[in-house]
Amino acid sequence: AEIVYAVPGHPLVGEATVPALLRAAREAGVPVRLVHGLSFVEPTLAALEIDILDGLQVLDALDVVASLFPKVNVDRPVLLGQVYNQLVASELKLTLMALYPDDQPAILVHGAGLPDERVERLALYEIDRSPHLGHLTSLFLPARPGVNDLTGLAETAAILRSPEGCPWDQEQTALSLRPGILEEACEVMEAIEQEDTEGMVEELGDLIFQVVMQAQIAAEDGAFNISDVIRGIDSKLKFRHPHVWGDLAVSGTSEVLVNWEALKEQEKAAKGLGDRPVSLLDNIPGALPSLTRAQKMQKRSAKVGFDWPALAGVYAKIGEELAELQAADGQPETQHEVGDLLFSVVNLARWYGVDAEIALRDANNRYQQRFQLVERLARDQNQEMQTLSIEALEALWQEAKRRLQ
Repeated sequence: AEIVYAVPGHPLVGEATVPALLRAAREAGVPVRLVHGLSFVEPTLAALEIDILDGLQVLDALDVVASLFPKVNVDRPVLLGQVYNQLVASELKLTLMALYPDDQPAILVHGAGLPDERVERLALYEIDRSPHLGHLTSLFLPARPGVNDLTGLAETAAILRSPEGCPWDQEQTALSLRPGILEEACEVMEAIEQEDTEGMVEELGDLIFQVVMQAQIAAEDGAFNISDVIRGIDSKLKFRHPHVWGDLAVSGTSEVLVNWEALKEQEKAAKGLGDRPVSLLDNIPGALPSLTRAQKMQKRSAKVGFDWPALAGVYAKIGEELAELQAADGQPETQHEVGDLLFSVVNLARWYGVDAEIALRDANNRYQQRFQLVERLARDQNQEMQTLSIEALEALWQEAKRRLQ
């Protein structure tokens, strides 16, 4: 006997039970015949007067609401079905506002293709206020103007590198762009430290474009592309977080870090690197800021016991290095001794759980602010700094410290 499973519209549009039944039937060897019907998509397209081939994304509103971050390309139009009540609409707008502005133009289509069809134009933040929400309601969002997605930015890079693009961009190589990566990363750091939100938006964009340009150059050489970069980091993160994307239970951050290192070793073994002799200090980039590199080397060395047993040993080593520097007294080995002293001070920072690079950056910023205030105080007193005694300068310095506390 034949069994009929009937659903409204097209059986493969917005019907989660149909794919499940098809899989079960296929596994059981049961023949199935699909009878096509009209889905909500076609009459909605007619109501909106748009072409599905213009990059339209068709998504289930319930899937979008269930996600922590919406998988929507805002550079393309999107149609979301099953916006069937106020609760779904409310959660949907909040989810979409992670990508769209609150006043993003939106269109609700109610009862598409029926005599009482209604097309309602409003802002995204207003969609849950519609009195017409029901089981035949869909939401349409047009593409946002300009480029807002990584894919669009990758296209911009490809155009700049094309024969019709920019001569400067065409001439760049992976090596020639290296200084820009470091410079943009430093500008991001500065914007973060200054809590400059607008600056962070701009500088993070500059840094992302450095990544996109490197990927574009590599793609032209047939080495890799931006998709490889994104897929690689996403796969790595998921592999190294089995307590999030797997069934591993962890008790806290310390256990997470132990697992992280073990998983890194598994990755090395999978790449054929597990059997060759390696150093704990491998894979610490030489291009890192020197303080950061020193602290990373010390941290790794300490993992195998190459460390002072107590803080007193760290202080003693600093005293030893300082004495050697004083003994050098300007001789050629002075630079060597200064380096050893700095390395020992970095180790002291590690013992105190202080990031040496950030600590020195903060000290630089404090010095700059205080010195600039000293300059201003001297001007206010109609004094030239170079004419002041060291005692007068020290007094201004202490005043600057007091004011900036």
